[in-house]
Amino acid sequence: MGLTGTLLFAIIVTCCGSGFQHGYNGGVVNAPQSTIESWMMQVLAPNEVIMKNTTRYDELKYQTTLLYSTLVSLYCLGGMVGGFMTNLWSNIFGRKGGIMANNIFIFISAILMGFSKTFNSIVMLIVGRFIVGINNGLNAGLVPMYLSEIPPIALRGGVGSMYQLLITISILLSQIISNESVLGTKEYWPLALAFIIIPAVLQILLLPFCADSPRYLQEQQRDEDVKKALLWFRQDENVQEEVDLLKAESEAEKQIGKVNMSDLFTVKTLRTPLIISCFIMAAQQFSGINAVIFYSTSTFESAKLSQTTAQNGTILIGLMNVFMTVISTAIVDKAGRKTLLVIGFGSMVFDTAILCVCLVLALSYDSTLFAYAAILFVVLYVVFFAVGPGSIPWLLVSELFLQNARQQGASIAVAVNWLSNFIVSLFFPTLQNLLKAYVFLIFVVLQTIFVIFIIVKVPETKNRSVKDIVAEFE
Repeated sequence: MGLTGTLLFAIIVTCCGSGFQHGYNGGVVNAPQSTIESWMMQVLAPNEVIMKNTTRYDELKYQTTLLYSTLVSLYCLGGMVGGFMTNLWSNIFGRKGGIMANNIFIFISAILMGFSKTFNSIVMLIVGRFIVGINNGLNAGLVPMYLSEIPPIALRGGVGSMYQLLITISILLSQIISNESVLGTKEYWPLALAFIIIPAVLQILLLPFCADSPRYLQEQQRDEDVKKALLWFRQDENVQEEVDLLKAESEAEKQIGKVNMSDLFTVKTLRTPLIISCFIMAAQQFSGINAVIFYSTSTFESAKLSQTTAQNGTILIGLMNVFMTVISTAIVDKAGRKTLLVIGFGSMVFDTAILCVCLVLALSYDSTLFAYAAILFVVLYVVFFAVGPGSIPWLLVSELFLQNARQQGASIAVAVNWLSNFIVSLFFPTLQNLLKAYVFLIFVVLQTIFVIFIIVKVPETKNRSVKDIVAEFE
């Protein structure tokens, strides 16, 4: 049984509605950063004529920089809240129902952000970003879980990687839409932020036609619905073997008993995969990827490139991110999860070190040559990230836990991912101001630690049932 039309339809509807939100909202505030900061300055001093190189200008500039970093970091904090909510949300609404219900946060945030400039309200903008972060945090837990539970084992890696692929595509789209030549202008940047309502409406209209997760239905002991769901996804009458396998796993989980959140920390067979999941999720963010995604334009500008060149460099990053994620998605079930993680993080160590050197030379000698070299190595950085560290953590979390612990494990791991994202986005601008280009040396050290951990601790999960993977921890 391979990739059927109905399975593909469910993947597209789920990812285009939810993976899109995660990536788009992560990248949409990058290009118009200076435009949004100028608007914030006008809101703070509406009736003042502010001249540059004055004490008042410096004071307002400091305030707007602080507000903008709050705007970025509260989005990540919202994601952490959403991550913690995954277990509760999934228990209340289920997999498909949870994804559907999550769109309520999109409508609220789109209204707040879309009308923030109309009402000259920085608070509306920041609250809207926090609420959309909650949506993205829930999506990061619910969608990979759903995608890992609907395909046959042989396709699980590729299907699970589709979430990250849609993230990269939507990051690229956000960078194009928010570019100053499209909607990233003084008048229309709120429309770029409110664009998220369109995929939310489409998902609400189309997702009801998709079947729910067979594993979730089995957990609810809805035997007839399990078979109907498998028949819908496989488009093949011969699904009894898979039905029996789901029943066997369900019976095995019943013997283990219900898993509480505290069990993840006290039971070794649960604690070990939790540690691995949380470490890999933290590694994804502390690799420095969101320092590049959130602040790539300002990083290029600091290397003395024009704003237009810097924004075009950011779009080039998005293109390469999409291209390499497509390749990773295609080979993940052949090359293996662990192999791609080691290759990705290992290559990033050397690339980030060279990037640091290029940025130092570009700043020290006012060199355009080294500034363009920095763009090249940022692009390569994204290439290596997309090879494995970008997509595999979302997939791996769902593969390390049985059904009775998957929601709890995903809830904690996703929250750790967003907490790490929050820390990086909050402190990177300050560290960048203090250390300049040398800030990337921090990521070199961290990436080296990640490679060692993956080699020693992370199991290979390709072409293995979840039951077999969990048995390894025993």
